[in-house]
Amino acid sequence: MRTNTRMWWLLSGFFLLTTILYTVWNLIAHWDTNATGGQQLGTTIALSVEWVGSTALLFVTLMSVFIAFYIGRVHKAQGGELPEDTLTADIDDGDPELGEFSPWSWWPIVLAGAAGIAILGLAVGVWMFPIGIAIFVVAIVGWVYEYYRGYFAR
Repeated sequence: MRTNTRMWWLLSGFFLLTTILYTVWNLIAHWDTNATGGQQLGTTIALSVEWVGSTALLFVTLMSVFIAFYIGRVHKAQGGELPEDTLTADIDDGDPELGEFSPWSWWPIVLAGAAGIAILGLAVGVWMFPIGIAIFVVAIVGWVYEYYRGYFAR
């Protein structure tokens, strides 16, 4: 976790540097408009700069700072090291039990299609949304009870 924390702090610094460079570059690129007065709004001069990119990069910086801070606090609270941080670790040390998955199941594809239909219903026509939700419920029930019937029954 120490490595992850350092990586996120490094990314935070990179994003901050990128934010500053992007903003300065944007100001320089629009310097001709700003130097001649730009758009006059009363007594103040409005800078003709696109601030959406700077704001987005600033929020990416803040999010990476939040992640770095959180991972650092978790590392301090747990006090343990991950197998990735230990030089003497084996491959099996970092191999957790992920659960039981059905490799030949078609239900995840049906579930994804149902979610797609529901989202398409929100975007295109509201009448499609209940159809997507109904297929979604059938797919969830089918996926949960897949091992009770048919080829994979136990």
